Amino acid sequence: MDADFRNFFKVYLDLERGYEKTGKLRTTFLSFSDSYVESIRDGFEQIMSDNSFGPEEYEGLTDIEFPDKETLHIYLKNMHDYLFNDASEQPMPPGY
Repeated sequence: MDADFRNFFKVYLDLERGYEKTGKLRTTFLSFSDSYVESIRDGFEQIMSDNSFGPEEYEGLTDIEFPDKETLHIYLKNMHDYLFNDASEQPMPPGY
């Protein structure tokens, strides 16, 4: 996992901001350089296909707990769809 990807999670999806539903995350994210956006897309695809990435690793990045891998991977897929595939709504982590 590269530094840009780790920092994206720590800054935009952490405990403080992960539950914000302002509708600005995608707009802000897509205003970054194409290479940065591509780096984050690659990172998402990597962790979604990595069976060893689970709730503990996600909590280490964001301080947000997920009850199990399945719930985390659904959230990650939905976040990926929101950021890259024009899903209509930003997903929220558990407990929202």
